[in-house]
Amino acid sequence: VVGLLLPNQTLASTVFWQWLNQSHNACVNYANRNASKPSPTSKFIQGYLGAVISAVSIAVGLNVLIQRANKFTPATRLLIQRFVPFPAVASANICNVVLMRHTELEEGIDVLDNNGNIVGSSRVAAKHALLETALTRVVLPMPILVLPPIIMSVLEKTSLLRSRPRMILPVQSLVCLAAFGLALPLAISLFPQMSEV
Repeated sequence: VVGLLLPNQTLASTVFWQWLNQSHNACVNYANRNASKPSPTSKFIQGYLGAVISAVSIAVGLNVLIQRANKFTPATRLLIQRFVPFPAVASANICNVVLMRHTELEEGIDVLDNNGNIVGSSRVAAKHALLETALTRVVLPMPILVLPPIIMSVLEKTSLLRSRPRMILPVQSLVCLAAFGLALPLAISLFPQMSEV
């Protein structure tokens, strides 16, 4: 996250940080999938490639658009560029979840009765679960990728960080850590672990 939010990103650094983030997200989605039915490795690779390609494409595309926007001052352009990671990550997270778990939509997921006994498989429950997961994956990066740029744009104007530019990266890391600490419980608490359908 700190790498995604670094100012003055080059094309190579944008591609690297988006690739690294989506690689992590793909592993998280794979580890947290509904494992009641086997999923082939090809589905994991398909989801991974789709997420990485979408994240990198959106991030690079938005950065190019911002660079070509003549009506923005350099300071405004830099501020706007700090927000580019969020739409790239959010859309890639949706792509990642759908591609990695789309077999659940075709085959359904196990549904349980009140006693925890499996009573069948449901595509409606799978659609419900995927929608909630995708929404969670959009909400989770919101505070992490939106709050730090706002906070850092204020903190970087303080005399403390102006006189000590080497402190910017550690301060940004702490701000990102605090935002993540806020975002994760918030995103996980949006929907219950077990839902009724």
